[in-house]
Amino acid sequence: MDGYVVKARQIRKAFGHVEALRGVDFEAEAGKVTALIGDNGAGKSSLVKVLSGVYPPDSGELMIDGRVARLNSPRDLRRHGIETVYQDLALATDLTPYENIFMGREVYRGGVLTPLRLVDRGAMRTKVEETFARLGVKISDQLASVAALSGGQQQSVAIARAAMWATNLVIMDEPTAALGVAQTQGVLDLIRRVADQGIGVVLISHNMPDVLSVADSIQVLRLGQRVASFSRGECDVPDLVQAMTSGTLEEVTA
Repeated sequence: MDGYVVKARQIRKAFGHVEALRGVDFEAEAGKVTALIGDNGAGKSSLVKVLSGVYPPDSGELMIDGRVARLNSPRDLRRHGIETVYQDLALATDLTPYENIFMGREVYRGGVLTPLRLVDRGAMRTKVEETFARLGVKISDQLASVAALSGGQQQSVAIARAAMWATNLVIMDEPTAALGVAQTQGVLDLIRRVADQGIGVVLISHNMPDVLSVADSIQVLRLGQRVASFSRGECDVPDLVQAMTSGTLEEVTA
């Protein structure tokens, strides 16, 4: 194993005559935050949907844990231990945090042969409280509906849900886009703690200072191709802007 949870090679995706991805390469490592940035139309959303199993690539190779993966749906991706936190969070706002985290994965009392199975709410709450404690997520009222939580707390619930079920990778799409300064810092700290658990994180963001503060590596897309890769400390905001707008294609050896 080379440490890469996900490795994509020469991924192509077209929608009619529009080439959204033109031979994209991408890698994400276990226990590292890999940022994916690019201007509007660079191909970020299309690549994320390929990595998430929403879009099948027209050509190219996607490897997970060193093996070629064929993904037909996001459910296939979950079998590989990869979870996605979308911009809309996909939370049921009338349910509690623990109900959201276990939605579709409920724990029941008794065995499969028990005639009447009851949801084990106590077991689910205990597991969620352990996960929150491990990740440093602070929710004052575990029985409150998600609608009653702040934007930062809702984002934390969505990230904790992904981190609880992921064994390999969490993909986060613009997790701080709608948050204030204090809430943004809390989410960035949480992203770092997820990576510190040994889980790879792919962070898609337009906020370059946020990216520079939390990412171990940054990969830049432009016009459907990867044009630059930076390690932590190798670049600043002007470097990223130049790569996004006028950078020359990198020479990738892999």
